[in-house]
Amino acid sequence: MIADSALNPAAVELGGFFRQAPHTIWRALTEPDLLGQWMVRPTGFAASVGTRFVFTVPDQPRGEIASEVLVVRPVEQLTYSWVYVRPEFPMRWIVEWTLRPQGRGTRLLLTQTGFDIEHRRQKMARNAMERGWRTTLSRLPGVLDRNGL
Repeated sequence: MIADSALNPAAVELGGFFRQAPHTIWRALTEPDLLGQWMVRPTGFAASVGTRFVFTVPDQPRGEIASEVLVVRPVEQLTYSWVYVRPEFPMRWIVEWTLRPQGRGTRLLLTQTGFDIEHRRQKMARNAMERGWRTTLSRLPGVLDRNGL
């Protein structure tokens, strides 16, 4: 995964190449069982605009992330809101996954926006999210391999 904070320092932007075809990467982004193996299993998720769902982060008190699907372009783009429901530090972002065919594989781009980097807590959150996404995305190739995808 590469990061290019020069594009937008207030966003997390990570990209990488996967040897699998776009439809396979799409499955990893939209099938709850696969998603739960490399990210966090969602409750109530469907790749349909307007679907409200929740990611529950294990081992974190109040580790719920409320989300709503905002854009679905099958095998090309999936966008959803990402809202921490902690009342003391509420934060709302947008997460967008973009898939592009490249040779026999897929170029995957993750963009998370909505950070106010002028605000100290938001800047810290942005940096923490980038580190977290790097770790999360590094698990995806192994999940694809283990599932024969």
